[in-house]
Amino acid sequence: MSKRTSAKYKLDRRMGENVFGRPKSPVNRREYGPGQHGQRRKGKMSDFGIQLRAKQKLKGYYGDVTEKQFKQTFQQASRMKGDASQNLIGLLERRLDMIVYRAKFAPTIWAARQLVSHGHIRVNGTKCNIASRRVDVNDIIELGPKAQEMALVMEAQSLAEREVPDYVVADGTAKVTFTRVPKLDEVPYPVRMEPNLVVEFYSR
Repeated sequence: MSKRTSAKYKLDRRMGENVFGRPKSPVNRREYGPGQHGQRRKGKMSDFGIQLRAKQKLKGYYGDVTEKQFKQTFQQASRMKGDASQNLIGLLERRLDMIVYRAKFAPTIWAARQLVSHGHIRVNGTKCNIASRRVDVNDIIELGPKAQEMALVMEAQSLAEREVPDYVVADGTAKVTFTRVPKLDEVPYPVRMEPNLVVEFYSR
């Protein structure tokens, strides 16, 4: 399991955007970066800088997956048929922790990862504690009995800030089916993601 090492909202302030779409994000009040030099004027960014920023934003959105894991995902996407940027999004959306987050079983991607790692999630009836596991189309993901009574899960299910996307079909409040791999324009990102720039970054 990859560990989040930075403050939850620091990515928002570094990017100047509410990356996760959460109402408590400090970028809603301060649209400048964190730290001593956060307010200084920024010059024009180079092509490399733009590509790096796009990579950091996408990687951060998926819970700060490790660079090694993220690069491996890109390499797999580039070997697949079709558009590499679309393939990359499809592979990231198939992560078990992301399906748990999309299903509103957890309020944040980090809470979703913790639910998985603590053994509260079942895939096709079998307990799974590997957050990076790739879910297949028509797999059934459900909460374990203890998780269904957790305050954190109940909080997530009551959140009005995001909806369950149509490629994650709910069956009651504790079970969903992953019905298809989404395209970029179907994924409910709160901000614009540019996986094409991530492809350019790794293709240099």
